[in-house]
Amino acid sequence: MFGNITDVPGVKVGHVENKEGITGCTAILVENGAVCGVDVRGSAPGTRETDALDPINEIDRVHAISLSGGSAFGLDAATGIMQYLEEQDIGVDTGVAKIPIVPSAVLFDLFIGNPKTRPTAAMGYEAAKNARVGFFSNGNTGAGYGATVGKLAGPQFCMKGGLGSASIAGKDNLVVGAIVAVNAVGDIKDPSTRKTLAGAWNKEKAEWIDCCAYLEEHVQSEALSGTNTTIGVVAVNARLTKAEAKKIAQLTQNALARTIYPVHTMLDGDTIFVLGTGNTIYPVDYIGYLATKVMEDAILTAVKSAKKLADVESYSSIPKMT
Repeated sequence: MFGNITDVPGVKVGHVENKEGITGCTAILVENGAVCGVDVRGSAPGTRETDALDPINEIDRVHAISLSGGSAFGLDAATGIMQYLEEQDIGVDTGVAKIPIVPSAVLFDLFIGNPKTRPTAAMGYEAAKNARVGFFSNGNTGAGYGATVGKLAGPQFCMKGGLGSASIAGKDNLVVGAIVAVNAVGDIKDPSTRKTLAGAWNKEKAEWIDCCAYLEEHVQSEALSGTNTTIGVVAVNARLTKAEAKKIAQLTQNALARTIYPVHTMLDGDTIFVLGTGNTIYPVDYIGYLATKVMEDAILTAVKSAKKLADVESYSSIPKMT
């Protein structure tokens, strides 16, 4: 593992945060266009332009992906990204205008900051304008700025989630990168040890409330529907069809299943996009394996990099449990 998703040729990333709202957005630009697929597993998604990515539909290339806080209000960020791309003369040429295709997904972060302050089109524009190749911070960044995890026993027990990115080099010059905003209702565990890294945390007792055990005992969650969600993007410098990109997105969801407990619930809107930016053909299962591996690393990076914010504890602010 190394770097971040911008190690994949053709990918740029930019972020914007709003400290009053404790929210933010992230723009993933592919200005030369990329084949894109999507897989939605959570039952409370907030998305835009995902129907266009169905392999039976005509649009075969996108120009950016928008990841944002703000719940459904945050979908406005994609409008700003479109405006920026249009100004750069990027988009599908319809003869009368070039229309940038910007699928998007949002997460719910309204309860941690000012719920009336959400990502706007102006913030999306700034995130796109900020997009570049190279280092960017993980944790309390962009779409992950107000992200939280471990809310199944109630939001009062939540901990900070965040944004994470990673990349991995495969054979024959293949590069696979991932970026993810982790805002799950469940706990985040290290798949190699099964130890909880971030989740439902009882401050008074300084101990974990295991979300799966809580669900077994109480039958239902104390979290509200739609107030969670993990959203992310995988990029690969491979030649993909839309069907192949969708399949890789499905395989990448295994990374969420290995790190988030429980996952893909009625309370989450878990959504993964996959971008193909290259011209070389690789086996789909090989790409899917690496995509799953790098997404796991991005998820762990997101919660390990998060910092305490608005009195919400983080991985680095609580005692390490043996």
